[in-house]
Amino acid sequence: MRRLAATFALARLAALTAVALPVQLLAVKAGWRLAATLPVWWHRHALEALAVRIRVTGTPVVDRPLLVTPNHASWLDIPVIAAQMPISFVAKSEVAEWPLFGLLAKLQRTVFVDRTRRTATGSATSELGSRLADGDCMVLFPEGTSWRGDDVLPFRSALLGAARTAMLHGGHDRVWVQPLTVVYTRLGGLPIGRAERARVGWYGDIELPAHLWGVFLAGGLDVELVWGEAQPFDETTNRKRLAAALEATVRRDLLATLRP
Repeated sequence: MRRLAATFALARLAALTAVALPVQLLAVKAGWRLAATLPVWWHRHALEALAVRIRVTGTPVVDRPLLVTPNHASWLDIPVIAAQMPISFVAKSEVAEWPLFGLLAKLQRTVFVDRTRRTATGSATSELGSRLADGDCMVLFPEGTSWRGDDVLPFRSALLGAARTAMLHGGHDRVWVQPLTVVYTRLGGLPIGRAERARVGWYGDIELPAHLWGVFLAGGLDVELVWGEAQPFDETTNRKRLAAALEATVRRDLLATLRP
């Protein structure tokens, strides 16, 4: 029964993509506002096809520039966050070469970072800063990689420097940096224990196709999003101290949600 439901969900997702993809290609090329809003529609319907249910606590700030800094557990983080509002991501450069996923990332105007080159951080910071200065809401995963979803890895501070670049490029006196906690709580209606984390979290050497199919077969997934208090980044801000504060907020909210 679950295989039949998973097959139906996959077919529905394929149909959604077939409809939205050519329109998004045209919207991005033409610079239409639709290029920012169509991905929200696609992600919401994709999550509905996957039976992913989201509960949101708190709200994103409306002021711009805004840099969002969530924890990172899975490829699912992307649609879960992108379904909330028009937003773009920072991702490792390998994602751009992935079949289909790379194209989808490009169509969401992702900023790609080559982590194999030390000099790439500077160019990525500049591009991210320019996007923030232009008013785009951007998502940066400060852990730098995905993890199980029951803990938080140390937040890296390097790309937070993009906030300073945005201030210089856009003439802003501050940039808002807002922590966001993504918590996967139930799988197939049952609480997710440590043994089931690999069925939700995508990390280490887990193969993506098998993990994708496992989510389709899961029979539903519950996720909680917790927006933390936005922090101002201005001329006096220390990147490392800010990264530590954002990490502490996300870890606190993650543990509070998992162990109320």
